Amino acid sequence: MTGTGGPVFDAERRRHMAAAFLEGGDHYHRVRPGYPADSLDWLLAGAPAPVRDVLDVGAGTGKYTQLLAQQGWSITAVDPSADMLAQLAASLPEARTMVGTAERLELASASMDLAVVAQAWHWCDPLAASTEIARVLRPGGTLGLVWNQLDVGIPWVHRLARIMHAGDVHKPDFRPAVGPEFSVAQPHDSRWSQTMTPEGIMELAKSRSYYLKASGHTRAKVMANLAWYFFEHLGLAPGQELELPYVAQSWRARKL
Repeated sequence: MTGTGGPVFDAERRRHMAAAFLEGGDHYHRVRPGYPADSLDWLLAGAPAPVRDVLDVGAGTGKYTQLLAQQGWSITAVDPSADMLAQLAASLPEARTMVGTAERLELASASMDLAVVAQAWHWCDPLAASTEIARVLRPGGTLGLVWNQLDVGIPWVHRLARIMHAGDVHKPDFRPAVGPEFSVAQPHDSRWSQTMTPEGIMELAKSRSYYLKASGHTRAKVMANLAWYFFEHLGLAPGQELELPYVAQSWRARKL
């Protein structure tokens, strides 16, 4: 099945596809987009005051951690991939990094004010992760779930997403599963765009789980289809800049 922000898998399939991200942190960090500041501003509107200690779960190479670091908080970044965390530590040495998962956090209970899961909730067991994150949050703490999604309401982006086999496409009617430890999650959309070239978007496609787990034949087909789409169908020139539209969807829930 597929949901907003990425594919929704059973446990075995989820582990298989998530393993694609245990390596390749350097490439991931270079090609993946950041996040708009508006998404964090909205999460903070529901956070306890003052926020001091923040947990970034599934932090990867630190794409969302970059926003968190601008606030001067004490940040703990957790990810299953030591390779990804090495990229994060290199750019954000002030953040504490820990190899781990949302379902098993080696952290003290009631030690965090805000927990953010950006582009990673679909890799988690949502109920087990909710229970564990609620354990480490202080009373009234906030859980933020964030996805960058290609804005497939725009026709050329919709076709691009299909060629890329992108799972993170915007679906307004989606609601993420969150455990009973939290209030009903409330949504917020931040529309933004990233300046890219066709070659850059082709590199972006190479960072996705579908491509990483595909055969050599399938990978070559995806790249050939993207080259046709950009340079023949859309008539773009090599290196030509274009705006790739996103919707960053944020969900905010309060620990009960």
